[in-house]
Amino acid sequence: MDISVELTLTPLQDDFEPPIIHFIKSLRASGLRVLENPLSTQVFGSYDAVMKLLTQEIKTAFENTDKVLLYMKIVKTDRSEYEPHF
Repeated sequence: MDISVELTLTPLQDDFEPPIIHFIKSLRASGLRVLENPLSTQVFGSYDAVMKLLTQEIKTAFENTDKVLLYMKIVKTDRSEYEPHF
C-alpha cells in the first residue's frame, strides 16, 4: 500500500531554520520521493518504508529540539504525480 505524507516541522525557538534543514536533509537521504515547498515537505512511498523513516526522523528531531510542533497529514495513495486540472 502506498501513502503520501505532508509534514510541517515547526521549532518553537528563534533559531528555527537549522532543525528544519536537518529534518529535510534526513528525509531526502532516505531514497524515497521527497518534495518540498515553502510551507511543507511531502514524502511518498510504501506505507512500511515511509512510516519507518518518519518514526526514526521525528524522534531524532524531537530529541534535538527543545520545543517543536509537527503537523502531519497522511493520504492512503501515492499523490506524487498530482497536477491540477484547472
